[in-house]
Amino acid sequence: MPSPARIIPEAPPTFPPFPTWVRQDLSWQSVDDAAFFAGAALAAIHPIARSEHPLGLLWRHRLSLADAAVLVRQGGRTEDAAALRDAWYLRRETDDPGPGGRILRAWRYLGERAAMAPDDWMITLPIRFELSFNDALVDVVTAAAKLAAGQGSAVAAAAEIAAVSMRFVPASEPLALWLADIVLAHRLKWPMAVPLLAGQVRRGDLRAAGQAGGPDESWLKACALAYARAAAAAPDLYTDLVRRANRLLAAAPKLRGKDAGMMVAILLMEDAQPAGAGKTASDRSTRRLFERLVSLGAVRELTGRPTFRLYGL
Repeated sequence: MPSPARIIPEAPPTFPPFPTWVRQDLSWQSVDDAAFFAGAALAAIHPIARSEHPLGLLWRHRLSLADAAVLVRQGGRTEDAAALRDAWYLRRETDDPGPGGRILRAWRYLGERAAMAPDDWMITLPIRFELSFNDALVDVVTAAAKLAAGQGSAVAAAAEIAAVSMRFVPASEPLALWLADIVLAHRLKWPMAVPLLAGQVRRGDLRAAGQAGGPDESWLKACALAYARAAAAAPDLYTDLVRRANRLLAAAPKLRGKDAGMMVAILLMEDAQPAGAGKTASDRSTRRLFERLVSLGAVRELTGRPTFRLYGL
């Protein structure tokens, strides 16, 4: 049986603090200033986005959940982040997570390595966004692939593909936002996209971007400011997750459950976990493991319920 030291993952890396001068009210800035601040903010999170530590996946999952909650609310539904998390983690693998859960699924996919393959977008995007495969969608995906492979401003490319998508497929605002983040990630040479734009862009600005005549400076400015705000919030989340992850890693040697090592690894990369049976452990054993982790301050119970509980950092 391996010793506890062998099953404890490496501690997540830490990075320089986000520059305070970027955290300011940018609404009055010119388009050039907005683009500059967006570039500075994205450069500050660049080391986090490039990191291969498993915590980067959890970071993306939390950002995906927040963005999905915004999109679901804008779509006229009532699910909040907690309800979306429930629908995702308490379903069976073959269950339909519902309209809100399908949005969450698309945003979780955005933060995965597989989503970075432009050759697959023609197949995956109509399914992810429940769209008809037609000439308009082909034009959008072709434009996205071309912009992803191009050179120059990442923010300008993201703004351009969002506008193109809204012009050709105006019924799907989520598609435009998804493509913006994926094109941005390609331009910045990130291994995986980071869900950023959907939680910060104003819906009216996005709709205006797709109007006849193409995007103008007002949309580029709005998009740049949204990326600046999103990139300023993202490192705060990562810093909090690092603190929580280190607590979990410090508690790991005290655990004795059969699946303890595996569960520690899962908790470092997944938003939440139900207390169900594991590969070698029973429901009861897994519940005891989570109760132990909660008592050690290593994880939180995320629902506040006495039953159907979910646990995570």
